[in-house]
Amino acid sequence: MTRDSFPGYKSVALLLDPDKAVADGLEEILHIASVCRTDYILAGGSLTFNSIDDLIDNIRSLCDIPVVLFPGNLLQLSRKADAILLLSLISGRNPELLIGNHVIAAPYLRSVKERLISVGYILIGCGQKTSVEYISQTTAIPDDKTDLVVATALAGEMLGFHLIYLEAGSGASNPVPPAIINEVRHNISVPLAIGGGLKSGEDIAAAFNAGADLIILGNGCEKNPGLLKEACSIRDELRKTPAT
Repeated sequence: MTRDSFPGYKSVALLLDPDKAVADGLEEILHIASVCRTDYILAGGSLTFNSIDDLIDNIRSLCDIPVVLFPGNLLQLSRKADAILLLSLISGRNPELLIGNHVIAAPYLRSVKERLISVGYILIGCGQKTSVEYISQTTAIPDDKTDLVVATALAGEMLGFHLIYLEAGSGASNPVPPAIINEVRHNISVPLAIGGGLKSGEDIAAAFNAGADLIILGNGCEKNPGLLKEACSIRDELRKTPAT
């Protein structure tokens, strides 16, 4: 997997947290992911009680879906994944999450730099304060500040990020508004990922139709594993429809 092939078309990713993905639950959700041909498994989370390498090994033993590292902190670095998202939280002003952690990680990741995908990570405030805001010590961009979100995404593309990720945050009460997704999509040319607060097929379809290239599902699938199957079904229908 290379940065040029991620994502190459409308895609769905399942985000698994090493502290939440356990035994029977992991086997069940990965069986669903395999049956509905989920495009990617993302591995990562906010905290680190369990080994990210063990999670990746377990995923590989249960399915052959490409594994992408989504590191929540420096303790979640691994060379075992097929691709590694190098996340910069460009919506905040915490220097450690803009460049500091990347400097520390660079020597470790140098040998796998062909697998790195740089991501401009933009946190959108869509309800109550989320774990991401608390852990990152940053404030999300309010969901009524569309112009600021668009300008931040544009800056990310101009800085050379390969992917822009708009996230409402883990456990968000609402997803990123389709109007914001649409405006960002019309102002950038790099792939656009959306995650957080997606609880229904309607939410997922709205995000795809507004311009999302990649839908990332996490908490929603923990509570409702069938949501992953529904997301992949929506993706399949959209792939059949010629782009206009």
